[in-house]
Amino acid sequence: MYNIELEQALEVALKSVRAIEDTEKIPLEDSLGRILGEDFYAPMDNPPFNRSPLDGFAIRSKDTTMASEDNPIAFKVIDKAYAGIPSNKTLGSFQAIRIMTGGKMPLEADCVIRLEDCIENGNNMVLKKSLQPFENYCYKGEDIKSDTLLIEKGTKLSAIHLGVLGSMGQSSVKVIKRPKIGILVTGDEIIEYSSPLIDGKIYDTNGILLGSRLKELGFDYIKIDTEKDDPQSVAESILKNIDNLDILITTGGVSVGDKDIFHEVVKIINANQLFWKLKLKPGTPAMYSILRDKPILSLSGNPFASLVTFELIARPLLEKISRDSSVKTIRTKAKIMEDFNKTSKNRRFIRCIYEDGKVKLPKGGHSSGMLLTMKDCNAFVDIEAGNTGLRKFDEVEVVIL
Repeated sequence: MYNIELEQALEVALKSVRAIEDTEKIPLEDSLGRILGEDFYAPMDNPPFNRSPLDGFAIRSKDTTMASEDNPIAFKVIDKAYAGIPSNKTLGSFQAIRIMTGGKMPLEADCVIRLEDCIENGNNMVLKKSLQPFENYCYKGEDIKSDTLLIEKGTKLSAIHLGVLGSMGQSSVKVIKRPKIGILVTGDEIIEYSSPLIDGKIYDTNGILLGSRLKELGFDYIKIDTEKDDPQSVAESILKNIDNLDILITTGGVSVGDKDIFHEVVKIINANQLFWKLKLKPGTPAMYSILRDKPILSLSGNPFASLVTFELIARPLLEKISRDSSVKTIRTKAKIMEDFNKTSKNRRFIRCIYEDGKVKLPKGGHSSGMLLTMKDCNAFVDIEAGNTGLRKFDEVEVVIL
């Protein structure tokens, strides 16, 4: 497919991939932000016993029936119960056990009188009010009942989820394996940013840009060594790495210049090219192929163009592959707060600053090779093909990063 709409490209790409099914067990403390690999049912009640919600005295409500200001009733204190240190004594008539918050309720006790609502006198406690059965009383399983579905498969685990799992005594948790994502940067002009700059060369921007963006989205990545514009060398690098990846993202070599080698690379590796070129700017020459059931998304070498097509295509792919709905691309409507006096023959995405339903444009250019003006931006404006310019207060569609 050639020169297609973004939505068509997305449909083709998403149909070509499957969500990861493989799971692994990892320590609970390492599972924050991971995707749960199975439904989790409560293996026990929580709390696992009847307990006191406050500091006071555990007593029998039937012993308080006649208590009042005019008729105070004395109870003999026979023991103490703390959180984690229960009393093994059974209450008799007009007996009390001093109990702390979280303490297990003693046998026969069905209510708790607050410390501030009674009077302590040596080994006695005096109260002047009656209590109802199960007043100030937390039931076993009050928070969670055994066999209740607590967390569904596919849930991204938060701190609260980990707290729930911990309360159920889970030291490990089964999660979906993270997608293995490779980044391959190509270009004779590219050198690593850790090396001295050579005349005619430029530092690798796309590798660190896209890799860092992946980390912001919660993914790890594998940086494959930068390759020169040599089709055979790039092909060998892809063949060497593809079996260990779930998706490969490449930058550079996808346009129509003498050094745009990916058409030849696709032939060498015998990949199935599903589309090339999109009806949008920047990022027009994006290419998408499948090799050994693994997707290869090839993006422009221009930094902003590669970022745009990463957000528009790679991100939805990663959402599906990883089962992580938090990666979902968010679109919204907003009002633009200044004019944008450029005609857009093709569909165009421009960088912007989105806040409270309004967008502002950064100072500086909108060239696909310029990255600096993106530093304060958090969104793109999606401008339809044929637009003759935007006017202040026009409603626009915004893609949130």
